[in-house]
Amino acid sequence: MAPRERRGADQVLPSPPAAAASYLRLVLLLLLLVVVPAAGLRVQRRFVSATATNNFALDGAGRRLYVASVNRLYQLSGGNLSLEVEERVGPREDSPLCHAPQLPQAPCEHARRPTDNYNKLLQPDPRQGVLVVCGSVYQGLCQLRSLDNISVVAVAFPPGGEGAGEGAAGAVFPSMLNVAANHANASTVGLVLQQGGRGTRLLVAATYTGLGSAFFPRNQSLEDHRFENTPEIAIRALDARGDLARLFTFDINPSDDNVLKIKQGAKERHRLSFVRAFLQRGGPYAYLALNSEANAREKESRSQSLLARICLGDAAEEALNGSSGGGEAKKLTESYIQVGLQCGQAGPAGGGDLFNRLVSVFPASELLFGVFEKASSGPGGRQAPAPAALCVFRFAEVEEAIRRARHSCFVAPDAGLVAVLDSVVQGTGPACEKRNIQVKLQPEQLDCGAAHLQHPLSILQPIKARPVFTSTGLTSVAVSSVNNYTVVFLGTANGRLLKINLNNAMKVISRESITVAYGEPVHPLMQFDPSDSSYLYLMTSHQVARVKVSACDQYTTCTECLAAADAYCGWCTLETRCSMQYECANFVEPNFWISASEGVRQCPSMTIIPSEINIDEENQAMIIQIHGNIPNLNGMKMSCDYGNDVTTVATAAKVPANSWNQFVYCNFLPKEKYPAFPSNQDHVIVQTAVRVNGKSIVWANFTIYDCKRTGNIYPKTGCISCLSAKWKCYWCTQRYTCVSNASECDGSIQMNQSTDCPQIVSASTAPVSTGTSQDITITLKNAALVKEMPLECHFGADRIFEAQWVNVSTVQCSNVLLYTSEKRHLFPVNLQLKEKPDRFIDSPQIMTVEIYNCATGSADCSQCLGREDLGHRCIWSESSSSCRLNAESLQIPGMCPPPEIRKIEPLNGPLEGGTLLTIRGRNLGRRFSDVVNAVKLGNVKCSPLQDRYTVSEEIVCWTGEAAEEFSDVVTVNVSREGRSRERFSYVLPVVKFISPSTGPKAGGTKVTIIGNNLNVGSELRVLVNGSKECRDLSRTDTTITCTMPGVEITTTVRVCVQFENKSCISDNCTFTYEKNPVITNISPQKSQVSGGRIITLEGNGFLMAQNVSMVVHAIGKERTNCKVHTDTVITCPSPAASNLTVGSKPAPVDFYINGRLYADDSLFPLEPPEDAVHISKFHLEYYADPQFFTAKKEKWIKHHPGEPLTLVIHKEPDNLGLESNEYEVKIGLISCEIQIVSDKVIHCSVNESFSTSEGQLPVTIQVGKFVQTIAMLHLGGNEMAITVSIVICSILLLLSIVGLFVFCTKSRRAERYWQKTLLQMEEMESQIREEIRKGFAELQTDMTDLTKELNRSQGIPFLEYKYFVTRTFFPKCSSLYEERYILPSQHLNSQMGSQIQETHPLLLGEWKIPENCRPNMEEGIALFSTLLNNKHFLIVFVHALEQQKDFAVRDRCNLASLLTIALHGKLEYYTSIMKDLLVDLIDASASKNPKLMLRRTESVVEKMLTNWMSICMYSFLRETVGEPFFLLLCAIKQQINKGSIDAITGKARYTLNEEWLLRENIEAKPRNLNVSFQGCGMDSLSVRVMDTDTVSQVKEKILEAFCKNIPYSQWPRVEDVDLEWFAMSTDSYILRDLDDTSVMEDGRKKLNTLAHYKIPDGASLAMSLTDKKDTTLSRVKDLDTEKYVHLVLPTDELNENKKSHRQSHRKKVLPEIYLTRLLSTKGTLQKFLDDLFKAILSIREDRPPVAIKYFFDFLEEQSEKRGISDPDTLHIWKTNSLPLRFWVNILKNPQFVFDIDKTDHIDACLSVIAQAFIDACSISDLQLGKDSPTNKLLYAKEIPEYRKIVQRYYKQIHDMPPLSEQEMNAHLAEESRKCRNEFNTNVAMTEIYKYAKRYRNQIVNALDSNPTTRRTQLQHKFEQVIALMEDNIYECCSEA
Repeated sequence: MAPRERRGADQVLPSPPAAAASYLRLVLLLLLLVVVPAAGLRVQRRFVSATATNNFALDGAGRRLYVASVNRLYQLSGGNLSLEVEERVGPREDSPLCHAPQLPQAPCEHARRPTDNYNKLLQPDPRQGVLVVCGSVYQGLCQLRSLDNISVVAVAFPPGGEGAGEGAAGAVFPSMLNVAANHANASTVGLVLQQGGRGTRLLVAATYTGLGSAFFPRNQSLEDHRFENTPEIAIRALDARGDLARLFTFDINPSDDNVLKIKQGAKERHRLSFVRAFLQRGGPYAYLALNSEANAREKESRSQSLLARICLGDAAEEALNGSSGGGEAKKLTESYIQVGLQCGQAGPAGGGDLFNRLVSVFPASELLFGVFEKASSGPGGRQAPAPAALCVFRFAEVEEAIRRARHSCFVAPDAGLVAVLDSVVQGTGPACEKRNIQVKLQPEQLDCGAAHLQHPLSILQPIKARPVFTSTGLTSVAVSSVNNYTVVFLGTANGRLLKINLNNAMKVISRESITVAYGEPVHPLMQFDPSDSSYLYLMTSHQVARVKVSACDQYTTCTECLAAADAYCGWCTLETRCSMQYECANFVEPNFWISASEGVRQCPSMTIIPSEINIDEENQAMIIQIHGNIPNLNGMKMSCDYGNDVTTVATAAKVPANSWNQFVYCNFLPKEKYPAFPSNQDHVIVQTAVRVNGKSIVWANFTIYDCKRTGNIYPKTGCISCLSAKWKCYWCTQRYTCVSNASECDGSIQMNQSTDCPQIVSASTAPVSTGTSQDITITLKNAALVKEMPLECHFGADRIFEAQWVNVSTVQCSNVLLYTSEKRHLFPVNLQLKEKPDRFIDSPQIMTVEIYNCATGSADCSQCLGREDLGHRCIWSESSSSCRLNAESLQIPGMCPPPEIRKIEPLNGPLEGGTLLTIRGRNLGRRFSDVVNAVKLGNVKCSPLQDRYTVSEEIVCWTGEAAEEFSDVVTVNVSREGRSRERFSYVLPVVKFISPSTGPKAGGTKVTIIGNNLNVGSELRVLVNGSKECRDLSRTDTTITCTMPGVEITTTVRVCVQFENKSCISDNCTFTYEKNPVITNISPQKSQVSGGRIITLEGNGFLMAQNVSMVVHAIGKERTNCKVHTDTVITCPSPAASNLTVGSKPAPVDFYINGRLYADDSLFPLEPPEDAVHISKFHLEYYADPQFFTAKKEKWIKHHPGEPLTLVIHKEPDNLGLESNEYEVKIGLISCEIQIVSDKVIHCSVNESFSTSEGQLPVTIQVGKFVQTIAMLHLGGNEMAITVSIVICSILLLLSIVGLFVFCTKSRRAERYWQKTLLQMEEMESQIREEIRKGFAELQTDMTDLTKELNRSQGIPFLEYKYFVTRTFFPKCSSLYEERYILPSQHLNSQMGSQIQETHPLLLGEWKIPENCRPNMEEGIALFSTLLNNKHFLIVFVHALEQQKDFAVRDRCNLASLLTIALHGKLEYYTSIMKDLLVDLIDASASKNPKLMLRRTESVVEKMLTNWMSICMYSFLRETVGEPFFLLLCAIKQQINKGSIDAITGKARYTLNEEWLLRENIEAKPRNLNVSFQGCGMDSLSVRVMDTDTVSQVKEKILEAFCKNIPYSQWPRVEDVDLEWFAMSTDSYILRDLDDTSVMEDGRKKLNTLAHYKIPDGASLAMSLTDKKDTTLSRVKDLDTEKYVHLVLPTDELNENKKSHRQSHRKKVLPEIYLTRLLSTKGTLQKFLDDLFKAILSIREDRPPVAIKYFFDFLEEQSEKRGISDPDTLHIWKTNSLPLRFWVNILKNPQFVFDIDKTDHIDACLSVIAQAFIDACSISDLQLGKDSPTNKLLYAKEIPEYRKIVQRYYKQIHDMPPLSEQEMNAHLAEESRKCRNEFNTNVAMTEIYKYAKRYRNQIVNALDSNPTTRRTQLQHKFEQVIALMEDNIYECCSEA
């Protein structure tokens, strides 16, 4: 089998719980990870399986796909992978030590357990219309299912089974049933064989799993059903339409000849694992690819890959004999021969580059492709993917090796070539030896053996091949031959599909890859779609994908298309696109489609004749020559396109059909439409395209040039540039211009070569001082043509001097006077034509004249005198401290003033030296030779650098090495010595550590190196592993900051600091490269144009990201910076968009992590080519900004200060899908609190008061960066001022104005009140809709969520039988016993995980009484026990007690339970007593109302019946009902915990009980906390809680997460642990429900919640046991509701009229709308409840309910005796005795069965479920109406269906064969034996005696009055018991 990532090599699939957990972790993340197409491949469809996949198969036409996973079969449609049929095939009750239950008369002593069914074989047989399905259960049994509907079993097997037709019965043997391997990790391959006239056969090869193999279960039994019945290889009959008795039998007789079985003693050395079975080209051979695995006991043993061949018969024989079918089948043993396949080269001692284990094979025509891996020889599996290789073998070479081997074996034996397989049972016999065969062996005999050559053979020398391709973690291969290429598809262990293209020499020419399912290994089998080979089906551990093998449309040009070397892609010439062949129109016609194999040179191209056009010429037409593969253009509509909407007509010339070139004639571009020439350019390039049928198919450029512009653009080299142009230009010497036509020269001499041009010969001249006159001589070349032309000397702008011809090649510039204020200046020398000022003699190398100025640039003596070396005649004047021209040629002084050092840097350096020291100052030497040995640091020499020396001003030197640290001045000695004021120090740098020490391998991590003296020296490098450099350095004295480079693999590297390129200082500093962060999904994937929407990135490894940025290509304006929140969450604001067009495609998005471009890290060791194009993995769609407006679209809103303000904002529909938290509404600077958000309306309110000073405020709404002002709020408030002014002006109008004002005010208030009322109604209606919508959504999502999350990996915490009994028999005392006899939790926390025992008195191992009382008490109890075992005494005893008025119901129940304990060892006797007492009870009830019998527990016998049912039903309860019941409890608890729960009232958002429903919309957000807790076997976990949870609720959820594998009785209690929150690295807080930070609300103290503490998502908390119990409060639910509050007030107070401030701001909603949550919770739990009820009311065939059958028969017998014929009465009796008396008790009290915590809320939910169960068992119809309680209404719809199940259950019990008393007594005796010595009967007897003592006289009188007891003198024996006990028991117990 192929290795699997993070799993062992032999561990193909994980156990189902692990697989489910893996599925939950990975599928949500993987569905989004592969949406974006990768280069060359594209996932078209996918299907996700609920369990781990095993196999898949296609029907013949590809119309359907069949997928087999653990316990499931799926039938999918072939094209879109939509689910058609799903069938559950497991788990099944099975044991690998038992025969299949289908085998008659094969009982098994071993326990059968629910076993997962792993599919081992899935083979379609289209001819018969069946699908062969073989699983791992029932010893590898196979089924034949219908291909049209896999839920239908097409052929019942074995014959005679249910559904078989008449005559189908026959002998069934184990060998017919044991077909496939019966273990999850054991291999099985198969092949349906259909040849000739023979029936269909099935070739099966399965790994041996019997005794001696690693797959055989460890047990004491040596019974093995596999060796005899399951050969390794067999050919079986598969004729579903023939004799079914032969189905799956070995094909021929004797059957041993058609099987291959390894000998028992050789199985350990020959452990075969099979890879694939296949046919080659439909020929007569079947091939098996397999591995002979390494022997774990032999160190040198290694895996070996093998290829075995089996002859099927007909074809070869027909070819030999000329017959036409019907030949005899070949025996498997005759034809079997195997040969090794060696991939790679083996080295000495097993070394070398050898890939010795076959993983996957694929036959392709003449070749066999195989993926091999390097398999380790040691035991155990690898965790990391193994190195793997692709090798190719030729079938011709295999066939030749087989013929040669057979010939050698039977004609010329060669011991080194072939041998008989002695390890095989059929191989026993002679070795290869020469036979006296007279006839020549025929080819068919050499191929397939013969009757006298019948042994299986093994070729000893393997067939060898060199790897074509190597990589890591290859798991599967599929091959296709396309367009002269071989395309190989390779699956990997991490869920990727790789495509490589091979040429004819099997060399890789291109490769591409795509992620199919991240982290899920690809199954070894991949298949092409039979109906469309451009699609490939493949399977990963949980998915099946349909992948398009190529994505050609990603290439935009022919060159890109063909250069990609993708065999599937080619260039569709007339459509100008890259496509697959069949996608191109007319592809069957020649040259319409070009394949990649034809090469890039076949791409269409064209040449324009002429390609260079003179602007002065008139051109009428253009000839275009088209090259490459292009269809014949004759008759097609064509044109030439010149761009800018300019086109001309084109026609195609007729050419031969096979011509490679075609010619097209185009009308030329009109001259007036020539494009403009660019400035400073003498030509313009025009792109021309040939259009065919309106589409441009080929392009080329031509050039329009202008020679006149050539001469003008380059005036200083006009002639040379003219004659050197790419096009034909001419130089006219007389006109001195460039022309395109020679005739334009007017007969003057013209030049054709640039070397003939007149030009200046550049020469050097001596420097001249500024302002000095000089004559300059210029030499000319080729001057004959310009001789005597008047010239001028041109030295730049306005510097023109007279030029005179000296001779034919010399010109002199006289009296040239040039000036400069610079130190030195170079003036260019040119000769200008005097008559043509813009024309110059060519000067290809510019000649210059140097002019210098001594007064400039010489600030000191050394600088001045140093200019002598430059030829400058300067002298220093000490008097004026200046440099001047040495016009008088004075003697230059030899000494300058001493050096003056003004600054040195750096001021320190390392002891090793090498620091570049810069010294700046004055008089630092005239020339470099002055300072070569002049610089010292103390006694250490500093060596100057010549190229860095600046005369007099600056010296740069290398510091020498110092022996120790010191500090000294710098000295420069140039004839005289100068000393620096600053000191240079030699120091020793120290490196301490690096932070951070980890980062992604992509690099970019910014690290800081800490140390001392790090800011020394001039040059610094930080080296990574001694080679790569850490970039972007910055440093201080104690730190160095730099950016780490990237590496290829995860590794730990050494980081060192190198000063001055000397030794590297490290001090063991290391940096660890981790895996790169992985981004799996971004959401949302939409943004508004303005940007700013928060995009959430999901993935892992984000905490390594120091900075993250987001880029949207094409339309994104800028890069935005992101924020890292947790290791799995990053948020990024979307950038604003530009260039957005309607209907634009999603824009590619890239992320930069630590400055590095994020690319999907595939974990695949393939380096992309250097020219590989990066393809973005994610995309973002941009939509127009949302638009908002007020309700009436008014721009002004009037508001009166002091009144509440509510805004209704309408929104235009958009596609953004914005959430409520993405809107922000503001009025001025005050936020408007958003209350309701729908698709069209936003409601918000403001409770703050506005300042009237501003008058008006803008109302703005913001979404991301988009801000829209929708209206202005106008603040009123000036009415009173107006009124006052009016009163002052006119008293006469006072009354009218006041009246008017009052009227207006009231009107406005009334209007506002009405609007507010309408708004509240609209809000309420919206809230009701929202609540119903949420309830529906919760119903849809929670059902599947719970189903996935409740796959518990731990066992179910069943209570032991004895604890079940004590809790069931004595329920009222159970809590008391727990408090009295179970040790307190704080004493057990240190022993976490130890078993805690209840020490109930009845369970004590010893009867604890004082020794002095023991003899009499033991004798008395023994005698009393004898009496109780007398039926007459016991019945009289019970009746006597029941007749006493003060013998209460509780006493009766207690007595019944004590009697049950006392008589537990004699259940037969107990049952007879119970029956007699029941007869008495029936007699008493029959005379009254018989239907009321057993309804209540008012008598001893009714409680005895309850106890009897508990004992008899315990096994059924534990084995059948326990698991669905426990899952239901977990589901209830988990569903309750998903919402808010009030810690004080216990009310919750999710419940089944209306009284416990939280009727308010409490917004709660989940929080994932990282919690550490040293207990329960785990150190840290991520725990999901709600932000509304109190601290105690959080503790409970944490304890449940950590202790889920431990019984509840062993958990620490909430008050015994402390919870600590680490808010920062240094700050932590102990969290409590109440503390000093608790707030007051409505006069009550509010319990602290996570939201109160503001604990964020992903916070780190620690929980620990505390020695000091938290006594700040008692149990939260017992708190005084008058003093404390959590989420809501008590119900009675909420109903009061007075409203608190808190309620006034809460949304006004009808509480009844929350009743929909009951339906949501019910819907979520429905599946678990259905499973539970079905389990309770099921009858197991292997364990029929004997006790129920016996008791129901007893009830029916009693009803018949009394003439009770009403069936309803009997139904009621049965219901009252079993469902009501037992099951309801269990349903309402799960703590009787499990060691769990039953909360009050769970109890309330269970009450609803129990009520539904009772209603289902009732026969009366429920009369329900709108006023009925919700607890009955909730399951009203399901009750009729449940009632049918109950009635069917009663009927099945009735139809069971009756039980005799002997059978029942045997059953009861067995039950007694199981629980022998579990209880202390003496304690029970003592408790019963207390009742006997209390009612002594009444019992004696009853015994006397009964004739039977009086005759046997039982009353005297009873008195004897009293005599023994009376004087002792009480005083002894008091002493005790």
